[in-house]
Amino acid sequence: MGILALSTGSRKPNETMRILLTTFLGVVFGFLIGVSFPTLSLTKSNKSSGFFPVIDLAYSEDKPGSKTVLSPWSSMKGNNSSSMQAPNSKDKSKIWVPSNPRGAERLPPGFVVAESDYYLRRLWGDPKEDLTSAPRYLVTFTVGYDQRKNIDACVKKFSENFTILLFHYDGRVSEWDEFEWSKSAIHVSARKQTKWWYAKRFLHPDIVAPYDYIFIWDEDLGVEHFNAEEYIKLVKKHGLEISQPGLEPNKGLTWQMTKRRGDSEVHKITDEKPGWCTDPHLPPCAAFVEIMAPVFSRDAWRCVWHMIQNDLVHGWGLDFALRKCIEPAHEKIGVVDSQWIVHQTIPSLGNQGESQNGKKPWQGVGKYFYHHQLNILSLSDRTKVKERCRKEWTMFQNRLASAERTYFRTAGLDPPNSNGH
Repeated sequence: MGILALSTGSRKPNETMRILLTTFLGVVFGFLIGVSFPTLSLTKSNKSSGFFPVIDLAYSEDKPGSKTVLSPWSSMKGNNSSSMQAPNSKDKSKIWVPSNPRGAERLPPGFVVAESDYYLRRLWGDPKEDLTSAPRYLVTFTVGYDQRKNIDACVKKFSENFTILLFHYDGRVSEWDEFEWSKSAIHVSARKQTKWWYAKRFLHPDIVAPYDYIFIWDEDLGVEHFNAEEYIKLVKKHGLEISQPGLEPNKGLTWQMTKRRGDSEVHKITDEKPGWCTDPHLPPCAAFVEIMAPVFSRDAWRCVWHMIQNDLVHGWGLDFALRKCIEPAHEKIGVVDSQWIVHQTIPSLGNQGESQNGKKPWQGVGKYFYHHQLNILSLSDRTKVKERCRKEWTMFQNRLASAERTYFRTAGLDPPNSNGH
């Protein structure tokens, strides 16, 4: 025991030094780790912490030229945003292409497919042999089954150069197979929705990119005097980016701009009632088409799609704002007179609203349900559907005006004078 006690006592100073040295090295190592810790990725953490707000974890989406979009709160939402981070610049084994579409930065550019189409494909054989032809144009109709005969007449005016896309607001799809052309058309069904609701969700510019022109039409158009191929020729000839066929002037009220003229192929400017046009190059005297039968070039639609508000489904106000997407608008927006249509103004979608006091939602609105001349109706005649349309028009105008003011104010500029509606 004495020997053991002597041995233990002799080692005590050495062990003490060893402990002190280990403690010192641990403190130094911990300090170095602590200094470098803010540069490490925290995006894999699913727990919130008091230091999250003070550590710059991400680039803002609004920073010009930044393709990396990270959020310090994404991990709190249960999203793993580490896949959005650019890899270490020294790691040459990882792919990172900032010019790729957002979210596809890790893919080789030659493999990325950013656009699609509505071309139908087989389930067998060589994919390269699927398409015997690729239509160059797209026409959409928002339809109810009750208007099938009119739609059948319309579709027959469009050649095989057109993809036919039907948006069904009444949920009746399979019945359309009574028409042979329907079997090769695209059908999308959602009850009680408008064509602008469909357009925002199913006509994204990257989906319709293969098509030179996109027709977004109502279901109540008479097309006896219309030929789609001839229409396209005139649109190209006169350089129209946004257009519509002329409307039969003796069928219902229309703006002067959209009335067909019998002495011209196309017109781009008109005279309206006194006081309606403070500038002859602005709507409704120029740079104006209605929303019942618009036709957009690919480039024009890419802008207009972004203009459509997700929650404003009736599209009221769009017609006066389309000029924002084209320059000079009074030269590239026009009406094709020699290929004209009749607006039959059948308020079939109006039937989809709620009845009130025994009246259908469109009663009191009459045949002008889709018409833009809102002042023809007294307040007592407006229904819930019509009131929604008016409200949306006001909301659309206010949003656009507010966004423009904010843009010019932020840029330190005075907003230009614009008296267009």
